[in-house]
Amino acid sequence: MKSINKIIVLFLTLTLLTPILSTAKGRQDNGGNNRQSVATELYPEEESTLLWMREEEKLARDVYLAMDDQWNKQVFRNIASSEQSHMNAVLRKINLFGLSDPVLPDRGEFYSDELQFLYDSLVIKGQQSYIDALEVGATIEDLDIADLIRAITATDNLALKTTYERLLEGSKNHLRAFIGLLQQQGIDYQPEYISQELFDAIIDA
Repeated sequence: MKSINKIIVLFLTLTLLTPILSTAKGRQDNGGNNRQSVATELYPEEESTLLWMREEEKLARDVYLAMDDQWNKQVFRNIASSEQSHMNAVLRKINLFGLSDPVLPDRGEFYSDELQFLYDSLVIKGQQSYIDALEVGATIEDLDIADLIRAITATDNLALKTTYERLLEGSKNHLRAFIGLLQQQGIDYQPEYISQELFDAIIDA
């Protein structure tokens, strides 16, 4: 299982950050103009990040549904439902800016090959044990928080910032839920994508 964990961590780090880091570079190249009052235009890099976030939220939802199928635990049903709300929130922004939705209709299927690989890998890990499933949940939220913070920092579009900030608060709640259940199992989760300081602040809030 350690080899699967390493593959997942490396793949997540290399692939999920790319569109967000590109957004930040795009803003620098365009002079970082203040566009908070403009709700009808996005930089190309902001578009790619928004579309990526839509599929990333689907990844979380679909993994949690698979974990619920495997372990029949309420936590996965509840958070999967919340992730559907996150997907809906991102879709509203996609529609607002006139973009095409990248999400495929079937559960566990993704337009992005990278996300398809991640879904398959996370489900394999989560099916090993209930504790592994909880760790998968914590890892997804850990990563989601890191990505959302970067996305918020990388845009000055108020509509995007507001949506991402709301998703961030939801992801913090999800992380607390998974960590609480892991602690009940005697497991201490070590954050992989956010700092220990931020992790502690979220859990203690």
